[in-house]
Amino acid sequence: MPTDFFGRVAEVFNRYGMSMLQGAGLSMVIALVGTAVGCLIGFAVGIVQTIPSQKGDNPVKRLVLWVIKAILNVYVEVFRGTPMMAQAMFIYFGLFPLLGINMSMRGTAYFILSINTGAYMAETVRGGILSIDPGQTEGAKSIGMTHVQTMLYVILPQALRNIMPQIGNNLIINIKDSCVLSVIGIAALLYKTKAAAGALYMNFEAYTIAMIMYFIMTFTCSRILRLLEDRMDGQDNYDLATTDTLAFTSGLYRYSEDKKEDKE
Repeated sequence: MPTDFFGRVAEVFNRYGMSMLQGAGLSMVIALVGTAVGCLIGFAVGIVQTIPSQKGDNPVKRLVLWVIKAILNVYVEVFRGTPMMAQAMFIYFGLFPLLGINMSMRGTAYFILSINTGAYMAETVRGGILSIDPGQTEGAKSIGMTHVQTMLYVILPQALRNIMPQIGNNLIINIKDSCVLSVIGIAALLYKTKAAAGALYMNFEAYTIAMIMYFIMTFTCSRILRLLEDRMDGQDNYDLATTDTLAFTSGLYRYSEDKKEDKE
């Protein structure tokens, strides 16, 4: 057995590296699926929570909308206010057997991470929707758009850019928090690391490898999402697509800061 630190790290990786890489891959898949489905849940809940209710509306419609919003608020508060480890234990060992639902461990992991992420994303989406100028909603309604059409074609495309950093944060958090699903038997990266450390009595070395793997996964996702954000922002220079000749003299062409400095 090597006596130096790096030699022991290499020894742990040689013996259990493939097992830890499999755990890292499982953590990544669970995080990606959970974040994607959670975003869809969050968008749906966020749209419903922002449906306006006016006094002149049908009383039945107002009552139904109030009940739905109350249920969604309970969902958001419960899953935001309780640890995901406790949720996993409650759902897998308690709720599913009580309801007679037979779901695999991996399916349960996807389900738990999705609904947990959806609760956080619901508030993020609601904040993103409220950050858009109300005049755009009024303009959409003035041309006959429904609330759903306004959300899909006017508000959400703009809100999505505002909430992209939070989506990236949720993905990174889910990559790291997938380790808590080991309580229901999910052999993610930290589960594999614990097994390697216990077998070789090299905790420091094994968890050093795990930290490096987690950092590689989160840093890669962070850079990819940053590139996606830049792509959504578009180019620094743009021309307004218009047939109005007066628009070309109104300063609607924007130069990048670098080109301005070069000209000066």
